[in-house]
Amino acid sequence: MIKARVTVTLKNGVLDPQGKAIEGALGALGFGGIGQIRQGKVFDLEIETADRAQAEAEVKSMCEKLLANTVIENYTIALA
Repeated sequence: MIKARVTVTLKNGVLDPQGKAIEGALGALGFGGIGQIRQGKVFDLEIETADRAQAEAEVKSMCEKLLANTVIENYTIALA
């Protein structure tokens, strides 16, 4: 069993209204000096294989087909 973590974030230049809302809310709560907040998503997966290359290929395929919108999002894969 191999564990994988996929982190998906918006590409630079893509408007992030949720990040802007979080930035404003943190300022309203008294947290100063915070800027350029970008929000994203994290997926933790367990792949039933011992082959790390196969696991990484499967997770990459999942990202390309479903987990990330590759037009506006980047993703990274970390295997454990």
